[in-house]
Amino acid sequence: MGTTYDRPAQTRVFTVANQKGGVGKTTTAVNIAAAMARAGLTVLVIDNDPQGNASTALGIEHGPETLSTYDVLLGDSSIADVVQTSPADDRLLCVPSTINLSGAEIELVTVDSRETRLREALRTYLIHRSSSDLPRIDYVFIDCPPSLGLLTVNAFTAAAEVLIPIQCEYYALEGLSQLLKNIQLIQAHLNPALAVSTILLTMSDIRTNLAREVASEVREHFGDETLRTVIPRSVRISEAPSYGQTVISYDPSSSGALAYAEAAREISRRQAPALDRQSPATSTENGTA
Repeated sequence: MGTTYDRPAQTRVFTVANQKGGVGKTTTAVNIAAAMARAGLTVLVIDNDPQGNASTALGIEHGPETLSTYDVLLGDSSIADVVQTSPADDRLLCVPSTINLSGAEIELVTVDSRETRLREALRTYLIHRSSSDLPRIDYVFIDCPPSLGLLTVNAFTAAAEVLIPIQCEYYALEGLSQLLKNIQLIQAHLNPALAVSTILLTMSDIRTNLAREVASEVREHFGDETLRTVIPRSVRISEAPSYGQTVISYDPSSSGALAYAEAAREISRRQAPALDRQSPATSTENGTA
């Protein structure tokens, strides 16, 4: 866990998405983020899922009265107003989700610039940190609901990279074609910078032929976007959120924690798709339009 990770030249913004539930999406978002923070990087998790599981795993307050992603999307608060620091690591920040977010999709329908609310809020926050001499955010991970509504559209519009966790089980690729079509629509109409940069195989039992077959199929389909690291099925990973922790802090020497730490290191060693594909949310961070 002491391995050093490469610090990116500028903030990298990932949306973690898969419309299929139960694939380790939130678990991946919080544990990659926690591993990077433990390695010395400054990381922001935006909990954009009404279930609020990312907030829970990071030990973040997210009761009904808590200022949250909902308030940011509706324009009532800035990210600077709502962001919290995880008790596990002062380099790990979180914009929490509350139950109020479940109504945001309906409320956003009648709002101007409804698809770009999160992008503009994130851009403003990154500029705010730069002008306030606060440490630069190295990575942003946006956790999405397992759906393709306005919450997910906002996440795709704010990011430059998509991380897709895929469970090593039968029908692993089911539903991915629709997700990829939606990403293409976002690229065409809202965010040409968006790219699927990272595929992570999760919940793998390497003792089974099925897990090996699924891994082979995914690597054949996605090629170099697929990380070499595979996340094993792990009781410790499953237990950690019930203690308000990631597995990185709950049991850092466990196989699950070590695998997520290695996946995070692998992501950090990879280059972002290209500077001309930077997140729209970071396009003015360094004074460029």
